[in-house]
Amino acid sequence: MTERMVIVGGGQAGGWAAKTLREQGFTGEICVVADEPWDFYERPPLSKGALLEAAPALPRLFSPETVAALGITWYRPQRAEAIIAGEKTLILSSGQRLAYDKLLLATGGRARLPGSDWQRHPAVYTLRTWEDARRLKEQLACSQRLAVVGGGWIGLEIAASARKQGLEVTVFESQSLLCQRSVNPTVSRALLEIHQQNGVTVHCQAGALSLDDDQGKPVIISGQQRAVFDAVVVGIGVELNLELARQAGLEIDCGIVVDSFGRTSNGDIFAAGDVARHPTLGIAVQSWSFAQNQSVVAARAMLGDLSRGYDDAPWLWSDQYHHNIQILGIPDPDGTTLVRKTDGSALYFTLTPQGRLSQLVAFNDPRTVKLARRWMATGRDLSGVPLTDPEFSLMTLR
Repeated sequence: MTERMVIVGGGQAGGWAAKTLREQGFTGEICVVADEPWDFYERPPLSKGALLEAAPALPRLFSPETVAALGITWYRPQRAEAIIAGEKTLILSSGQRLAYDKLLLATGGRARLPGSDWQRHPAVYTLRTWEDARRLKEQLACSQRLAVVGGGWIGLEIAASARKQGLEVTVFESQSLLCQRSVNPTVSRALLEIHQQNGVTVHCQAGALSLDDDQGKPVIISGQQRAVFDAVVVGIGVELNLELARQAGLEIDCGIVVDSFGRTSNGDIFAAGDVARHPTLGIAVQSWSFAQNQSVVAARAMLGDLSRGYDDAPWLWSDQYHHNIQILGIPDPDGTTLVRKTDGSALYFTLTPQGRLSQLVAFNDPRTVKLARRWMATGRDLSGVPLTDPEFSLMTLR
């Protein structure tokens, strides 16, 4: 009897899992349940090229020919409503029952909003899907004043894209620093300076915001201040789509709990991408590299290949104005930050009290990120190394 692998989720994690199954020689049926009509696509371009290019195209993960060669049985646009784990069966929104041998949950997340009134206002946007990007691009073309709620990576990328189009941009961040959850304060201040230099008005510690309406235009209320905008984009993170996993009785703690092979608490169910908890950090990680690389490991494990688990350090990047910013690792709260600046680039090293690198944030210096991966993998002691000296060659630390 032909084996059937079922993937719930048509995003990056689902796409790489399907491709990996075929590359590893799986000849059975691959079914993909997706709630969008599009082929697998990447989300990072949605806040950049999809908003800036004159005629943006769907940022496909693979070429149409590659997707066709995978021989996928698509169920789209549909949702997976329930898992009958004892029968290894998935119930779809159409009412159809889909049996599986192995099941991969790559359900990702949905954009978070402050409240239902924000969801109802026609000039309030989120940016999570290709359709979101197309709608927002149309709005930006006829807007002059934009509010961005959320000073994280997605909010700052949208702010940069809007400024490139000449809009007046105001960023409201509830925390005291930009991207506070993912980088140290020194990097946060550098991000603030970049955006202020490019004409963005930034309000940190904005507190709880309220939404009002002025003749169809959204009004942001912060404390005693009211400001009218043509549009508002909310970028305050995601709500993980955990409903299916929870209904199936899978272990959940900051995401679906998986081991280094993507296996959940049910041996026939795997999880990958945003919805899966990082196996060594114990947190959910939303990044392009995690969605790709961890799903590859999970797909191999679905076929019984347990030769290599996933334990990569988190890595993400952001393009803002003329800066390429790469973030490797997470900052140690007890660590020390060292700064190295040269013409056009800057490096922010966070070292643990033991001298190990816990995070590197690199502005316009991808080569050092590659070096830093080796330092992290080997646990290299960087105590006493003159990292801040621009005359010192980091290449000697290879």
